[in-house]
Amino acid sequence: MKKQYAFLVDSERCIGCFTCAMACRNYYHQEEGVIWRQVYPLSEEIYPHRERAFLSLACNHCEDPACLNVCPVNAYTKREEDGVVVHHQEKCIGCGNCIRSCPYGAPKYNPVEKRAEKCSFCHERLDAGLKPACVQSCPTKALQLVDLAEMQQTNQVQYPAGYPKMEKLNPSTRFILPKTPKMVRR
Repeated sequence: MKKQYAFLVDSERCIGCFTCAMACRNYYHQEEGVIWRQVYPLSEEIYPHRERAFLSLACNHCEDPACLNVCPVNAYTKREEDGVVVHHQEKCIGCGNCIRSCPYGAPKYNPVEKRAEKCSFCHERLDAGLKPACVQSCPTKALQLVDLAEMQQTNQVQYPAGYPKMEKLNPSTRFILPKTPKMVRR
């Protein structure tokens, strides 16, 4: 397997502080209402325990990205060297095909620019030898940059309940789910 960068979301470590989302927003100066990284609390219906658990989600940089496949003007590219799916906003015509086609809701419509945009894994930071802004900012290391080619042997990584894995797209984001606490007998 060739290099494929991915976000590893460790729900055991995430405290729901939104630092990753704010770092993304601050780095890219996104318009009001345009959010590339969102932090979602997991409800007790999904994980029946009292501790709070969170998922920090952005673009999955899929192996076979729907956004790239439906774009009529080639505003998306997938980098050979690391699998990052880059959106080139200057090419975008705002047709919305990518927004409608992505099952994860990664591309967002920017009403000021009248174009789509999304997380491009801070590819310019990667090229400079830096981590993505969201990863670098995480105070608990709950959000990490990993290479899927190097972590294929890890069994602890799973998909959360209700997360659309979409085998054809093969999203690169991976998760370490919170452990369900053991029942205490009284």
